[in-house]
Amino acid sequence: MNLVEKINKDLIDAMKAKDEIRLRAIRAMKSAFLIAGTETGNKDINDEIAMKAMMKMAKQRKDSIEIFEKENRNDLAQKEKEELSVIETYLPKAMSESELIDALKLIIAEVGANGMQEVGKIMPVAMKNLAGKTDGKSINVALKKIFDNN
Repeated sequence: MNLVEKINKDLIDAMKAKDEIRLRAIRAMKSAFLIAGTETGNKDINDEIAMKAMMKMAKQRKDSIEIFEKENRNDLAQKEKEELSVIETYLPKAMSESELIDALKLIIAEVGANGMQEVGKIMPVAMKNLAGKTDGKSINVALKKIFDNN
């Protein structure tokens, strides 16, 4: 069963259980899949495209939570947190900071970068190799730590 089929099944289960939070989040995922399918020109999307769409959704939720909390809109932040928690159940486990730093050190050695000024060499390789395991912001923070310690 691929990811899209699993989410379709979970949508039905959430409807039967009258689980409003899961229902809201899964409907948002299905909408994102529809948009991703339209962008690729193929109605049936594969797991890779679905995963990218869900990672994008998770990032949007995190950004929204940050904004809502700054504006003291805890009611809206709470809704975003609820949806984020559902979305994250479908995403692979995120890398720990130490795992990320170890992976980045290997990538740095591979591309031969010597400092933050060469982040343009590192980021494309890191984003490709670590897709689904972490996001660009975390990679950038970890790179700063690595180069600040050198």
